[in-house]
Amino acid sequence: MILDKDKALKIADFLLQIKAVKLSPEEPFKWSSGWISPIYCDNRKTLSYPSIRTAIRQTFSEQIQKQYENVDVIAGVATGGIAIGALVAEEMGLPFIYVRSSAKGHGLGNQIEGDYQQGQRVVVIEDLISTGGSSLKAVEALREAKCNVLGLASIFTYGFELASDNFKNANCEFFTLSNYELLIEKALKENYISEKNVASLSEWKNNPKNWNPNG
Repeated sequence: MILDKDKALKIADFLLQIKAVKLSPEEPFKWSSGWISPIYCDNRKTLSYPSIRTAIRQTFSEQIQKQYENVDVIAGVATGGIAIGALVAEEMGLPFIYVRSSAKGHGLGNQIEGDYQQGQRVVVIEDLISTGGSSLKAVEALREAKCNVLGLASIFTYGFELASDNFKNANCEFFTLSNYELLIEKALKENYISEKNVASLSEWKNNPKNWNPNG
């Protein structure tokens, strides 16, 4: 879900400008999953640009306050959601915690790091939603710790139907600052891609596992 299209297009523009998102339909990337993809996303790059990370931090904060009441804690998903989550918590004047992908194998064996209490109302911050798997593992860990997860917010999503289904099945609402469709719209307008690329890019989103860059 996108809460503000104009702001979403601006975030998309930022991601394209700094090459946090790269589009290469003619020379695609290979993901660790083995999927061939015309897009590569590394939103950690936004942290290197003060004006952009400030805009992202402020947009997250504004949207969270519009969407949810009485938020107690901001939680980041390790590792991509930790830094931006901490920035959002600072902007909102709230405590911050983060959630590991699994419990530590030593020490106290924590999966959730930081101070929190059962029943606290938590918004989870993520940098990217792909299938939603890692994000929802963090949500599950927080719920097991008796936290009240209000929802999850991410900088960007590819918009896969699988991700939407996974969030729905987990009964977890989410919103993103920008998404794949709006990124393509902005990329076309700013000449990062040509009109001939649009059909192939759309086909990838609809069937990423079996996408063929050669048609």
